[in-house]
Amino acid sequence: MQSSSTDALYHAIPQAPVAANSAPANTSQDSVIELEDGLVDDIGLETLAVQSDAAVRWIHFILGAATLLPWNGLITATPYFLSRLAGSSLARSFSSYLSCTFTVTNFVLLAHATATSKQASRSTRILRSITLLGLATLALTLSTFTHPSPGVFFAFVLICAIVQAGSGSYLQISIVAVASLFGRRAMQATMSGQAAVGVAVSLVQLISAVASVHTSSNIVAAAEEQDVAEEKAAFAFFALSTIFLVVAAGAQIYLMRLPAYHAVVGSAREMQKDVDEGDSTGGPHERQGLMSDEQPTGFSEDKHNIFRVFKANIVYEIAVAYVFVVTLAVFPPITVAVQPTNPATHPLLFTSIHFLLFNVGDFAGRYLCSFPSLLIWSSKRILTLSLARTAFIPLFLMCNFQRPGSTPAATPIINSDILFFIILLLFGLSNGYVCSMSMISAPSLEHNPQLNGRREDVDVAATLGSFCLVGGLMLGSIASFAVRSAMCGGCNPFTG
Repeated sequence: MQSSSTDALYHAIPQAPVAANSAPANTSQDSVIELEDGLVDDIGLETLAVQSDAAVRWIHFILGAATLLPWNGLITATPYFLSRLAGSSLARSFSSYLSCTFTVTNFVLLAHATATSKQASRSTRILRSITLLGLATLALTLSTFTHPSPGVFFAFVLICAIVQAGSGSYLQISIVAVASLFGRRAMQATMSGQAAVGVAVSLVQLISAVASVHTSSNIVAAAEEQDVAEEKAAFAFFALSTIFLVVAAGAQIYLMRLPAYHAVVGSAREMQKDVDEGDSTGGPHERQGLMSDEQPTGFSEDKHNIFRVFKANIVYEIAVAYVFVVTLAVFPPITVAVQPTNPATHPLLFTSIHFLLFNVGDFAGRYLCSFPSLLIWSSKRILTLSLARTAFIPLFLMCNFQRPGSTPAATPIINSDILFFIILLLFGLSNGYVCSMSMISAPSLEHNPQLNGRREDVDVAATLGSFCLVGGLMLGSIASFAVRSAMCGGCNPFTG
């Protein structure tokens, strides 16, 4: 696919370091676009500084939110989906099927998106992906007005999940590749946006749930009234999600018009030019790699570099993957089945608060990474923290977990809603902090000695980190079946 627009100048894997004199001596670290990690040369630095701290970072924040909006929307709408599957055997393992379908599709297509990253127009992929995400979210919005059979609805939701996962794969790789060109602060804004959308979506769902159940005089609503409440809540946040994706598309178009964007792209073009000038074949493939969709002549060498960086950063990559193996193994398939110990608490409100607390914790954990005194750069320490999160699994199993269709069990070990919420908040906090530190540390030239100062490996490390993150999501969703089977004493996790 050819593209004549300036967005085709994006180049996900630069092949040469920025010249040693690229950072002017009279500029500070905080006043320009992360010159130690980014690609900006001395082009209008004063103007670019303002745009970097404002427009560029906010745009990446919005785009980061767009990458995880579909997933957050799906898992937050779990009560609505389950209400439509009530009375069907599909309801018992729906959450595991949903997370597994989404993450497997996301992982497989993410591999393709990574392999073809250099050959595609970044912003074209971003805009097309957002469009597909918007259409799928719109379809979910309209589904609240229909009442198909449980089997048809089950298939419909999984098809929407596949479309969103596939589109999100290309969207995520493209956004991470572009953010790496702007440097660490843009990457951090992207990570924060991913967590913020979870907070926003779950907050909207909570407000909608409160408004929906308020119409009932009895706080413990009847089954039919509860279904209506869940439909209203689902309609609200799916509709708002569709609107937000439209805003994200507008933000991407605005980014392409900024001088800072052209300066960063120009810097990437100069880096590729340096490689071409040192290539015995001459310089033609510079524009081939940056301006077109044709496969560059150095494609095999690029694959070699990807494997080299993957091996060098293996500890960071395992750490970020395992974070989400643990998270997806229990959230939401297990945690959503934890029922309130107080019978006066509406189940829909309890579930909504549960999603909100996790996402608030996740966002807070990522925000902690903005404080230098709280940063941990050591790959071994980050991996230790990641492995330590395994302890959350038995903690959740000690709470008031109720398998769908079963009678209430004996008094749980942790028989407190407040304590369950505290555990959930810490679970989200550790998720956000450890995954962010892994993603920020892996591509850091200053703090990751494994990169050996190779500036051309910065975005490779960032892209691979994102790939392993999704790999962790996939493995975690698969692990949720094993956890569910263990919970019910060896039952078939795919049907019960």
